[in-house]
Amino acid sequence: MSKKTAGIHHITAIVGHPQENTDFYAGILGLRLVKKTVNFDDPGTYHLYFGNQGGEPGTIITFFPWIGAYQGEIGGGQVGFTTYAIPEGTFDFWQKRLEKFNIPTRITTRFGETFLQFKDPHGLQLELVERAAGKLNDRTFGDITPEVAIKGFGGAVLYSTDFEQTNATLVDTMGLEKVAEEGNLIRFKSSSDLGNIIDIRQTNMARGRMGVGTVHHIAWRANDDIDLRDWQNEVDKKGHHVTEVKDRNYFNAIYFREPGEILYEIATDPPGFAHDESYETMGEAIKLPAQYENRREELTGPLVPIEVRVLD
Repeated sequence: MSKKTAGIHHITAIVGHPQENTDFYAGILGLRLVKKTVNFDDPGTYHLYFGNQGGEPGTIITFFPWIGAYQGEIGGGQVGFTTYAIPEGTFDFWQKRLEKFNIPTRITTRFGETFLQFKDPHGLQLELVERAAGKLNDRTFGDITPEVAIKGFGGAVLYSTDFEQTNATLVDTMGLEKVAEEGNLIRFKSSSDLGNIIDIRQTNMARGRMGVGTVHHIAWRANDDIDLRDWQNEVDKKGHHVTEVKDRNYFNAIYFREPGEILYEIATDPPGFAHDESYETMGEAIKLPAQYENRREELTGPLVPIEVRVLD
């Protein structure tokens, strides 16, 4: 029997200035900065994590902020739109909130749902959709209360250089179910309440260019380390080149690039973000993994200070 992921664990993107990034995702969207650390593969740069109040899988978007880096081009082999789920009845609140901060929006529909689309300051394509599924985000920040707060991911729209192969990978390797077709889109679904809906354009798209304003990879959920090893075997058995398990401190992970050129990660739900600082203080201090702690001054000294600011 093939394995089935519960859904999206996190999405990781490349952005520009870290304070602009923090002001947008915390100050405007109201997400919690749950972890402030460094890119383990490039420790001279930040790695910032934003999510719901508890920093739970299915709510986490992470960023590599590269000040002065070249602008990327969104295209094939990438997440085209990152979709956030908001509570039912809150569409008008979010439309007015984005207008308040002079963020241009566009309303579109697909599969019977209405989406509010917009871009972050560095060009990432985002959208909000009302969904009944998924628990409320117990977060109050500025004018945002749990009744209107972003719950977590609704899912994503994937852009592929080989859509038929991407479709097949989602079903045959990741275990999602095809649930609907509309125009040039096919919708797939996993079992979780959040991060469970994937729409794929049935058009082969020219390959995008990685850089500021693009998604680096999308990560899927594994239950634990034993499950991750099973996933590693499953991915290998399906003919994908898969990495060794990598310790990311807050989860363990494997990586592979599916035939449509989208980089996939599979990450464990535990241990989560509160194991090296308290739940109450998550995101306040710069945390380093053990292998970099003896280089703290060298690595953190050049980082631009950032702060979470109420912008209302």
